[in-house]
Order: sequence, then C-alpha cells, then structure tokens
Amino acid sequence: MMIVMRNTSTNARTAAKDATRERILSAAARAIRRSGYDGTGVADLMKEAGLTHGAFYSHFPSREAMLAAAAAAACAESATGAAELAASTPPDVALDVMLAAYLSKEHVAQPEAGCPLAALGSETSRQTPEVRRVLTRHVKATVDLLARQSADWGKHGAHDRALVMLSTMVGAVMLARAVDEPGLSDSLREAALKHLTSIGH
Repeated sequence: MMIVMRNTSTNARTAAKDATRERILSAAARAIRRSGYDGTGVADLMKEAGLTHGAFYSHFPSREAMLAAAAAAACAESATGAAELAASTPPDVALDVMLAAYLSKEHVAQPEAGCPLAALGSETSRQTPEVRRVLTRHVKATVDLLARQSADWGKHGAHDRALVMLSTMVGAVMLARAVDEPGLSDSLREAALKHLTSIGH
C-alpha cells in the first residue's frame, strides 16, 4: 500500500510539473511571436504564465533552451492548425482555403497566434543552432504540406512551386505587418493570394 501511494504521489507531482512546463511554453510561444526572441524576457514570461521568476529554472536549464522549446511549440501549433484545415476541407479546394487563411487580415493582425515563420523569420538567422533547426524543420514540413495539396502533387515541379508559395506567403505577411498604410497592407495580401491561387492549379 505504501508503494502504491508513493507512486501515485510521484505521478501527480510529475503531471503537475509537466502541466506547468506546458503553461510556460504556451505563454512563451505567444510571446516570441508577439515580441520576438530578444523581446521575450524570463521575468515577463513567468509573470504572463502566472508563475514566479524563480520557478523558471526548474523547467529549463537556460533562456536559450526555453526559446528553442517555445519555437518548437509555436511551430507545432501552426502545423497542427494547417493540417487540420487541410483535412477538414474537400481536396479540390484545400489549397485555396489554406492560402486564404494564411493571407487573411486576421492572420496579419494576430502575430502572436499565427505562423512563426512570418513572425520570426527575419530574426531566426541570429539565433542559436537549436532554434534555427526547429524553424528549418517547420519550413520543410510546411512545404511538404502545401505540395501535397497541389493539383500536380507527385509531378515534376510540385515541390518547387510549394517553395515559391511558402516564400511568397511568409514575405507577404511580413510586409503587410511592417507597412503603416492599411490599404497597402491589404494590397500586399490580396496580390499574393491572387498570384498563389493561380499557380496552385
């Protein structure tokens, strides 16, 4: 009986620690997309997660390790959303729906909940190898997902077209967020969407 109780207690502590780590990662994934890697500090992050600063190091050995884990969490969230959208849409319109969602005004307005490539792409080259590896894997997975939705999936050139699509999508959203003219922001999104819709068929 004592052993069972001890194991139950240990499992509960482990589960609580895992849940706390996930809470920190969820807050960190939002924070890096909203404020960038350099703008995400441990103290502010822990406050946002509703935890004390001192608790941070029981979950991560360093700020750099947290940033890599946060980038992975942001990429996983984005990948899951894109995959679910593709799976819930008829195959013949899945690509168009994905493009419209990515190049929407809502996505531009909510970087903290959107694609980490558009939110963090320009900063990632200056980050640790671990962070860069996370974003690299996400680029490859996203290109593959886009290619699989294309009408010419499996044919020569489908992968290259997906590379162009992702580059255009990310670039358009980055620029749409950067400019201070709403009309120009909308034009950047809409022109990219029109072009990509035409090459995806």
